[in-house]
Amino acid sequence: MAVFKIVEIGDPVLRQVAKPVKEITPNIIKLLENMADTMYDAEGVGLAAPQIGISKRVIVVDVGEGLIELINPEIIHCEGKEVAVEGCLSVPGKQGDVERWARVKVRGLNRQGELVEYEAEGLLARAFQHEIDHLDGILYVDKAENLRPSK
Repeated sequence: MAVFKIVEIGDPVLRQVAKPVKEITPNIIKLLENMADTMYDAEGVGLAAPQIGISKRVIVVDVGEGLIELINPEIIHCEGKEVAVEGCLSVPGKQGDVERWARVKVRGLNRQGELVEYEAEGLLARAFQHEIDHLDGILYVDKAENLRPSK
């Protein structure tokens, strides 16, 4: 497919609340594929549509356990707290300590339009929260402490 340029901090699209997907069309399927290609090319573990300049509620995540595509994702349950280091493809060269829910349950649509749920902890839970934040115009630097150059 295609690898897109990743939008960086300062671009207004990153601060917008992304629009829900009303219908899964061939363009949405192509968006999912292009987002996955872009994420893998950038060696990331997640990507939200606003990061390639598209204000739609679509994310892709792969923390090494296989690609997860979610349309209109939402966190429906969360518990525990933990702090870990995060970075972001849209904020190159930086990292910081971010407190997130330790365990989450996320619901959304897959590419077939079926409602799916994922229970996650560790890096997968963190990736879901990070990418869903992007859909709400929130960047990890808004929550990070000890922001510093990445290694």
